[in-house]
Amino acid sequence: MAARIVVGLACIMVILRLSEAAVYKVGDSAGWTTIANVDYKLWASTKTFHIGDTVLFEYNPQFHNVMRVTHTMYRSCNNSNPISTFTTGNDSVTLTNHGHHFFFCGVPGHCQAGQKLDLNVINPTSSRPLSDPPISSDSSSPSSPPSTTTIPAAGVPGPSPSHAASLPNSAVAVVAALVSCLFANFSY
Repeated sequence: MAARIVVGLACIMVILRLSEAAVYKVGDSAGWTTIANVDYKLWASTKTFHIGDTVLFEYNPQFHNVMRVTHTMYRSCNNSNPISTFTTGNDSVTLTNHGHHFFFCGVPGHCQAGQKLDLNVINPTSSRPLSDPPISSDSSSPSSPPSTTTIPAAGVPGPSPSHAASLPNSAVAVVAALVSCLFANFSY
C-alpha cells in the first residue's frame, strides 16, 4: 500500500513538471527568417528556457533551414558538419538538458546576416518563473504538424530528425497509464 502511494505521488510530480513545459515560436510572429531583421539574440534573452520546453522553427523551406551546431561552428557560421539539420519549415525541437543549444540557417550568408540562435536552458534545480508564459503560434502557421526532435545540448550527439510525438506528450500518456494501473486494484 505504501509503495502504491509513493508511486502515485511520483507520477503526480511528473505530470506537474510536464504541464509546465512551454512551446516557443522562434522569432515570434516573424518566425525563422532574414527578411524581418529579427534579432534572435535579443529574442532568446527575453525567454527563460527549461528542460522539456520546445522551440518551434517556422520558415519557408525553399529559402531556409535549421542546423544544430557546436559553439565553435556557431561562432564562425561553419555549416560543414552540423550535428543535425532540419528542413521541413515547421520543425520542433524539445530541449532535454541544460546548457547552450546552438542553431543557425545553413543557407550561404544567412548565419552571417544574423539568422542564428543561442538558447541557454537553465539548470533544472532553478525554478520556473511565473512571468515567462509560452508563446503561442499565430493562425498563419502551416497546416502540417511540426516535425519533432528531442535533442541534448551542443557537444552531445543527438538523434536524427524524427516525426514521432514529442517527449512530453508521450510521457503524459505513459504516466496516465501507470496511474490508471496503480489505482485499478484499490478497493474502497
